[in-house]
Amino acid sequence: MWLGACTSSIGTWMQQLAQNWLVFELSKSPRMLGLDAFLGQIPILLLSLLGGVIADRRDRRHLLIASQFIQMACALTLTALLVTKTVQVWHILTMSFVVGIAQAFGGPAYQALIPRLVKGEDLQNAIALNSIQFNLARVIGPVIGGIAMTKLGAEWCFGLNALSFVAVIISLVRLHERFTPAESNMSVLESMKEGIRFVRRREGLEPLIVIAFFMTMLGVPLIGFLPVFAKDVFHLGPDAYSILLSVSGLGSVAGALIVAGTGNVQRKGKVTLMILMFLGVLIACFANSSAFWLSCVILFVGGAALIASFAMISSLVQLIATDEMRGRVMSVYNVAFRGGMPIGSLVTGQLITMTSAPLAISINGALLAIIGAWFLFAHRRVAKL
Repeated sequence: MWLGACTSSIGTWMQQLAQNWLVFELSKSPRMLGLDAFLGQIPILLLSLLGGVIADRRDRRHLLIASQFIQMACALTLTALLVTKTVQVWHILTMSFVVGIAQAFGGPAYQALIPRLVKGEDLQNAIALNSIQFNLARVIGPVIGGIAMTKLGAEWCFGLNALSFVAVIISLVRLHERFTPAESNMSVLESMKEGIRFVRRREGLEPLIVIAFFMTMLGVPLIGFLPVFAKDVFHLGPDAYSILLSVSGLGSVAGALIVAGTGNVQRKGKVTLMILMFLGVLIACFANSSAFWLSCVILFVGGAALIASFAMISSLVQLIATDEMRGRVMSVYNVAFRGGMPIGSLVTGQLITMTSAPLAISINGALLAIIGAWFLFAHRRVAKL
């Protein structure tokens, strides 16, 4: 499962690099970069709750396989459009939206499947290892993608991404784990409400989900707007963007390795909030740096902090959830975690258009640090976990 997901993630990051650069080249607008990220994530905000209910009622493997086939078809479509030189920005935006719909149903199923593959005491390590494969792909994918895009053309990035889905589909077909959902006479709407009630009743779960929303809303847009920094701030080309993306991914791998190596740490909530505050400071420092290699160092440490806080929040949510509710709980978590991205991307893109990329990203970093401090010192339910 790990190997299949890693292969697919490498393809995804190859396409992400080419897609971000292509959108920016075709439109000449940071707003379009934000819109592309928004359309890719907004279906997750709208449909994840439904996806969570289905994940608790159907074989999670089947949902994941269907999701992979849809994403593969979108990558193949964009490859064909690039080969025929007919691609337009609206084609890319449309495919991003369709991929977002597929992920809205595949995401809760994937997250609910992981705890069934490991013992409870190994869950934090498993989540960290899952983060390692994703972020290892963030290092390898942009490097290969940068070479493919400059030497062969962007269509190779999209085509190789389509091919990479074969690996995860094979791993899912070979997986022996089966989830047999309990019989339920509840309507889909009532099942959604039950999941939300569970989140509100469990101590610390609701603020964890709020923190996840702000973490992605304020922390993740920096990655999406790296093309703007590469081109408009450092006055460099796609190679520099590839380096920035790879450095961020390498830092994330380092952060995930640290979390996996520390095992089941005490006071996860307090540690997470301290890392979140540190991340906000790092984002503001990156935004105000004019030296490319200093920015790379800051981005490396920021990547480590981002993934460490993500892995610890995710493990806390997974440990609090029960198996029969896990699909719905993770769908609520997905709405927050993934829903913060489109909102953050859209707002940040508009703010960059009105002011500048350094100022907009600085504001995001400052707000993230303030939110981490508020939950650490004022609203202490998470700090006690």
